[in-house]
Amino acid sequence: MDEQLKPLPKEFYETPTLDLAKELLGCILVKETSEGVSSGIIVETEAYLGTVDQAAHSYQNRRTKRTEVMFHDAGLVYTYQMHTHCLVNVVSGPVDVPEAILIRAVEPFTGIDLMLKRRPVTNFKNLTSGPGKLTKAMHITMDDYGKPFYNSSLYITQGKKPRQIDHGTRIGIDNSGEAKNYPYRFWIPQNPFVSR
Repeated sequence: MDEQLKPLPKEFYETPTLDLAKELLGCILVKETSEGVSSGIIVETEAYLGTVDQAAHSYQNRRTKRTEVMFHDAGLVYTYQMHTHCLVNVVSGPVDVPEAILIRAVEPFTGIDLMLKRRPVTNFKNLTSGPGKLTKAMHITMDDYGKPFYNSSLYITQGKKPRQIDHGTRIGIDNSGEAKNYPYRFWIPQNPFVSR
């Protein structure tokens, strides 16, 4: 572990999901690999409220190989494949309350050369301004599934709390009934790395 970047403790994640989705903003997502360490300031999140949220993978208690980790302790890594991308989520509900928070965008912080090597871009704003972009740049993969954010090579550390937080509807969930209108997306206003 990088001495400057200590993982937040397990207790940090034991917070109601909508509150945690806001608390994560400004925190730093860190990934250690054999190539080196990269990190990014979390600037955008989306909350998914499990069994009652039609947009959640675990809606109506859907328990599958993919969603299994969501039924475990808060603070675990939930990665899943979407098309060619791996997306990363924080498991946020207590045991058997399958909720999670998607990390939608980060602002590059350290290991930027390494991120650019993995994901060469001409416009720097495109490096980590979306959930699939940030995982590729930081080499977050399906191998991270189920690991604890508070004790693994993928972790979250304290950052600087944003002065202001905006919220609105989530992105890309048009087929989820009234859930598509829930204001469960949170972001740091004016940050250029917010996905949209």
